This record gives sequence, C-alpha cells and structure tokens, in this order.
Amino acid sequence: MTDTVQNPFDRLTPDEIEQIGEEFQAIHDEVFADLGDRDANYIRFLIQSHRRLAALSRIVLMASRYKPALLLGTAGLSLAKILENMEIGHNVMHGQWDWMNDPNIHSSTWDWDTASPAAAWKHSHNYVHHTFTNIVGKDKDVGYEIFRVDPKQPWNPAYLLQPFTNVLLMAFFEWGVALHDLDFEAIRTGKKSQKQVWDELKAIGRKGRRQILKDYVFFPALSGSEWRTTLKANFFANIVRNVWSNAIIFCGHFPDQTFTFTEEDVKDETRGGWFIRQLIGAANIDGGPTFHILAGNLSFQVEHHLYPDMPSSRYQEIAPKVRAVCEKWGLPYNTGGFWKQWGGVQRTLLRLALPGGAPRPKGEPWHEPERDLEAERRELEIMPGVPAFP
Repeated sequence: MTDTVQNPFDRLTPDEIEQIGEEFQAIHDEVFADLGDRDANYIRFLIQSHRRLAALSRIVLMASRYKPALLLGTAGLSLAKILENMEIGHNVMHGQWDWMNDPNIHSSTWDWDTASPAAAWKHSHNYVHHTFTNIVGKDKDVGYEIFRVDPKQPWNPAYLLQPFTNVLLMAFFEWGVALHDLDFEAIRTGKKSQKQVWDELKAIGRKGRRQILKDYVFFPALSGSEWRTTLKANFFANIVRNVWSNAIIFCGHFPDQTFTFTEEDVKDETRGGWFIRQLIGAANIDGGPTFHILAGNLSFQVEHHLYPDMPSSRYQEIAPKVRAVCEKWGLPYNTGGFWKQWGGVQRTLLRLALPGGAPRPKGEPWHEPERDLEAERRELEIMPGVPAFP
C-alpha cells in the first residue's frame, strides 16, 4: 500500500475537513479559556528548579577532582541542560507562555542555553517548519537539507554519507540547529544576499562564542587546577543534551507513519486541512510523566503541531480529546514506544541513503484500546494488612 492510497485527504470531503478543523479548534479554545494560575505556577516552578539544579551542578563540579563530584555534577548539568532546552527554552520561545504577559518569560525576550540565536531559531522553526510542516521543498526540517528521509526527495550521491552524518549531528546537534536558518539552498540559488548571510553568520558567531566561553572557559576556570576535568564534564553534558534532543525531535518527525506532502497537495489548503496535515505529519512517543517533561512534552508531537502556542503542560491532558476526534473521523493517531520510533527513524536514514526506496505503510485509523479494568484494579489494590492512606 502506498501513502497516496492511505492518505486521509483522499477520502474526506471539503465539508468533513472543515468540520474536523472546527473540532480541533474547539479543543484549543477550551484550553485557552481555562489558562490561569496553575499553568503560570508550573512554568515558574520549572524555571526555578532548573536554575537551582544548574547552579548546584556547577558548584559540585568545582570539586571535579573527586570522582563522585564529577559524576554527580555532570549528571546534574546534563539534566539541567535537557530541561532548559526542551521543556523551557523551546516552549517559551514558541510563545506558549506569552499569555502571562511576564516580560521575563516571553518569546520576545527569552534566550536559551544553546548555540542557536533565538531569532534565527524562531524563524526556521516557529515560522518555516510550523507553517510548511512536511511539505517537501518548503519545510527545511524535512531532512534538514542534509538527509534524505522521504522517497519524494531526489537522491544524490551525497546521501551515501548520511549514516555517518547522522551520528555526527547527534553529538553536535546544537551547532546543526544554529546553522539551520542559513538556508543553504537559498544561498546556492542567490535568494539570500551576501550581506544577509554575513549578518546571520555574525549572529551565530556571537552566540556560539558566548556558549564556548561559558562552558569551556569561565566555569572550568572556577575549578582551578582541575579545570580540564570540569571542561570535559561540560563537554559531555552538552553531548548528552544534544543526543537526547536529537532523538526526541527525530522520533516526532521521521517515523514511518508520518505523511509528507508536495506543494501541489496544499495549494488550496484551508484551516481544516492545515489541522489534518499537522496531525498526520507528526508522531508521538509513549512514556510516563517524567519522560514527557524531559522530552519537553514533544513526546506529544501530534498535539504540539496541532497547537504550537498551547502550554506544553496541557498536551497530555488534551491527548484523549485529540484521539477521540481521530477515532470519530477514522484518522490515524501516530504513537509508539521510544525504541520503536527511534529504530524506525534509523532504518529510514539507512535505507534512503541509497537510491530508490518505497513509502512505508502508514498508520491505520485510530481505535482507542480497550481498557483492562481487572488489571487496573490489581495495580491499585491495597496490599493486605496495610491500611489505606486517609
């Protein structure tokens, strides 16, 4: 079966597409009518917790000559960088918390702990990617201009290297993201002036220099004679953050179930069509609450693409409502375990490094799994002889 046969747009009428769009919009409006203190308290608590964890980890690393301090400080700093990039930086700069009107937690003022300049990232991600999601030739996130991740992309010999490029990008993902908005195709075709390219390179250089000085000069210097050990710890923490964010983002965009589109497919797209394109162009990752927070709630990539301006803390809450719309209209809701999604992405990168390649089968219409009430009862059953908590 090809993705053309399975594409929901092939069977939905224009009226049905608009009805689906209205139902998805209603979920958005219901949440935004309910935003308040609990949402604001969530992001403020998370920012405060991250800053304390980062500061404590830096302090511990001052004693990096001792192995327990080195291991504890490196683990804490890795976790802090993941939290800051995924659940805080990405989502604040998306405008998810702009409704608070807090100048310190606002997409126009926030900058994050990574090499990418905020303005460049907001253009390439918030505008280009979320507007032209999975439109081959328009969405630069389809392969990031260096990978072939869809058979619609013409093959060239450079793609033979993508298994090796993939490993390199995992380790240094923040630098790949920093260069992403340069748009190498626009540079090659002359659509972007030399002055604009130079200005963007200078912005990347300024941000990159600041990151290098912070992680590899200033903080290591605080460790005195053990500065080399602290420098290595900082380097390792950045690698951990890069590999993790790369994995989460790739799992949300490149698994087999996701659909891609041509410019012809979307030339007359309506608001309802935009919602459906976002739905079937993304994939979720199953997991528990801690996993979702560390993933920046991008484990709910479907919900994120439907509602990029919605606070990420609401995605898990609305997921059943999104699935209900999918079940009603026979739409796929793409989700799976981490290793399933990540493994599918790696298979795609390996297979499409070579010429050819057929579309993989897409997800079936969503049906909510039947709950095993007896198993749930057993899990919640109080152990004999232990009184229930009042």
